[in-house]
Parts: sequence; C-alpha cells; structure tokens
Amino acid sequence: MTSIDHWIEAHARFTPNRPALVFGGATLTYGDMAGAIGRVAAWLRHTRGVRHGDRVAYLGLNAPDQLLLLFAAARIGAVLVPLNWRLAPPELAHAVTDSGASLVIHQPAFAATFSQMAAVAAMPPAHLCDPATGGLSTSTADSLPVVAGATGGGRASDPLLIVYTSGTTGRPKGAVLTQKALETNALNAVHMQEITATDTILTVLPMFHVGGLNIQTTPALYTGARVILHDRFTPATTLAAIRDERPDLTVLVPATLSAMIAHPDWERTDLSSLRAVATGSSDVPHMLMRAFIRRGVPVLQVYGATETGPVAIYQRRGDSEEEFGAIGRAGLHTRARIMVGDRRAEPGEIGEIELRGGNITTGYWNRPDADADTFRDGWFRTGDLALADEGGVFWFKDRLKNVIISGGENIYPAELERVLGEIEGLKEAAVVGVADLRWGESPVAVVVREDQALISAETVLKGFDGHLARYKHPKSVVFVEALPRNALGKIQLDKVRKMAEDVLGNDSEKQRA
Repeated sequence: MTSIDHWIEAHARFTPNRPALVFGGATLTYGDMAGAIGRVAAWLRHTRGVRHGDRVAYLGLNAPDQLLLLFAAARIGAVLVPLNWRLAPPELAHAVTDSGASLVIHQPAFAATFSQMAAVAAMPPAHLCDPATGGLSTSTADSLPVVAGATGGGRASDPLLIVYTSGTTGRPKGAVLTQKALETNALNAVHMQEITATDTILTVLPMFHVGGLNIQTTPALYTGARVILHDRFTPATTLAAIRDERPDLTVLVPATLSAMIAHPDWERTDLSSLRAVATGSSDVPHMLMRAFIRRGVPVLQVYGATETGPVAIYQRRGDSEEEFGAIGRAGLHTRARIMVGDRRAEPGEIGEIELRGGNITTGYWNRPDADADTFRDGWFRTGDLALADEGGVFWFKDRLKNVIISGGENIYPAELERVLGEIEGLKEAAVVGVADLRWGESPVAVVVREDQALISAETVLKGFDGHLARYKHPKSVVFVEALPRNALGKIQLDKVRKMAEDVLGNDSEKQRA
C-alpha cells in the first residue's frame, strides 16, 4: 500500500472531471483536488519547512482546506492534528504543545482564539486561511515546485492523524492513526454502507472528529464519490440539502437526529434519496432511529472510537428487524471479541469489547503509560461493555469507563471535577451522566457544600466559564449532604447517579444550564 494521496491521483487519472468536493457553491473536481494537493504539499514543504513526521494543526470549521491538508500531509509523510474548535483556549493550547505542532493553520473566525491560546502557552507560527476566498487551494496557487506523489515520501506506515481524546483521568491524549489505518477504515466503511463512485455524500458533522471525517467523508473520496461539505450542522440547511442535492448517505449523531426531527421542515422534506443514515457515538435512542425508519430511511448503527478509525463494528442494510438496536457485527477488516477478565465471554455474556485490525491506533502520542493500560496482547481494550449473541451480533450495554457522551461529544467527568475542586464553598463533588432525550446524556454536578457555605447552583455553573468548552459544562447542579463511598473511600458513582436522577426527577434544588 502507498500513501493515501494516491486515491485522489488515481481518480484524477480515470475521472478528472468528476466532482469531488462541493462547498459553498463551488466545486472541486478530482482533477482540481489532485492539483491542489500537490500545491499544498509543496507549500508545506518548501514555504513552511514541514518535513516528514512534522505535525501541522488545523483550527477551523469544515472546509476543503482540512481535506487538502490531510492528503498533502499524507504525501510528504507529515501528520495532521485537527483541533476541536469547541474547546476552550487552554485545551486547544495543550493539544498544540503536546503534539509538538510546528504550524497552526486557522480560519479568520478563530484568530482571537489563537491569540488566547498564545496567552496560555508559546504557540508555533500560524497561517490564516479563509474559505471565503478559496482557502489553501487559492493561496498556494503559485507554489513551486509541485510535490508529486512519486516524490512525496509518504508511506502507509506513517502516522497521519493525531486526534485528541481523553481517558478516565481526564488528561487529553492524542490517538495516533496511520495512513494504513485510514485506508483500512475506509474499506470497512465502504463495506458497511456500500459506497460507490456514483454516490453523493452529505457531510455535516465536524471533521475534527473521526466520525465526521472517516465514517463517510474519506471513504467516499477513496471510492471516487461526490462529497457535499457543510461548514457546520444546522437542521434547516441539512434538510434543505437533502431536498435539493439528493444525497445518498449522511452521518448523524443523536443530537442532530433529534434537531432534524424537531424542525418544522421535517415532515415536508423529501428524504427519498437517502439510501441510509449512519449513526453512532453513543447508545442511540430507539425513538430517534424509528422516526427516520418511519420515513423510509434505514438507520445503520456504527460502533467504534477515535482509536479505531472509528469504523469497527457496524450494521448493513438488510439486517433483520430482530437486530434493531444492535451495534452490528465485526467489520470486514476488524476482529472483535468480548472478554470477561482474561477469558473469552460465552455467547450472551456481558464483557468488555476488544478490537484488533489495521484500523486500530498504534498508540497515544508520547503516552506509553496509556498504551500499556489500553492494549492487551495487541488487542485494543475499548472500556465498553457489550454481549455478542450466537450469530455474532454485538449488543452494547454500558460504559466501563465514566465518559459521558452528549450530542456526540465526549465529556470526561475528571475534567469537570477538577474545575469544581477550585470553586470556593464546595467540600466535594462528583460528575455523572444522566439520560437526556435530546443529547443522549447530560453531565450533572453532584456537590456537597462546605459547612455554612451559601453557594448557589448559579455560582457553581459560572465557575466553569473560561475553563472548559461550553458543551462540557454541567447542565444541572444537585446539592447533597454527602457523597456515598465504599469501604476504601472511593465514591460510588452508581449511587451518585441514582441520587442525581432522584433529585432531578423530583424537581428538587437544581439549576438547569
């Protein structure tokens, strides 16, 4: 296998005039895209001094620039670090410094954010790219000499993406995905969704996540399909695009499914072009999936993580009604097993999902400690609980880790608990996820006041301002007399969650954000 930029070069040879990317009313053909990748690769190497193995960070909404950077980085063996623009400046600064990025490319809308990042830690040089004026495709038009695929030096084994996620400690860590991992993931995704060169894909989820980038977008470019790219999701523009552009496939998480169903245009929008909608990232509410199924649109669940590409376990069209609610079968190029301790689970027995395949991360950037905790004899330990039935169908049950998934975003309680620990008037605190019809889950802070403290829920919530991204903030604060602990003094989170559910259900003292 060669570097993945050869996907685009091959399509440019066979079908140079076929549309590759549609964005903001403009279209890049595969021929256009191949040329732009060569220019961006030349600009990175010759103008910005990026070499094999160097990291380049991207901060911006969805735009062709991110995909051009991905394939240009692949060509020269560099590594792209997509930044989650929803994070607070200190969180973004950590990703840049931890990855050792030598360049940050950002859109004009994030210039102030970059300045705030620089106030937190020393930042590398930055380059402004404006999608409104053509972005990197235009600004690198005079780059010479163009770096051709044959002279680029990128290899299948090269790291290509460092995507930041967090573990149970809440410390962000960068999952490393190689070029081989992206190609293996693409093969799984093509098999899952039967993607062909004649398809049109609608991408509305953010590509700083592997869900938005790799469930359909890069697999579509692997096959030579057409990708319609939105800078961000809104229900109105997504429904209008389905009506007018007639896409074959799109990916939606529970929060976006819910927003579309609730929109006034939902019932009157013609969805008949959609062959399927892919969804995942959390335990998807059945009522959301059934709303699409009632409109004649199959819903395919996909299971995975940042570390798995993410496409690892999935459903396909035609899976039986009896499998509704399952997460599917192990992917074409991925092995999956359920482990109970050190043994394989029996069919129907709940245990931890472990995965192995070419799509799996090679490890975490500069975190051998995390690698040791995450891998068992070459198998990736997901920390998620499921069972597999006699037919090899996997059924998700719960999360072994404490991660909260809200609207498709990972929220890690330890991060919130550290902020709570700095708020005066609080004695102790724990953060748990509670069921939320719209977001899947929402974080709730369960706190104990210091003796005589009069701190309010509003004050607690304000304590998160400027420290964490807004979507991570607790949606509610519940005051209790004490947190339940076991004999070893460890907080019993299942009991804390029950306390939160009881109080919120009874509409006791709480504050919704």
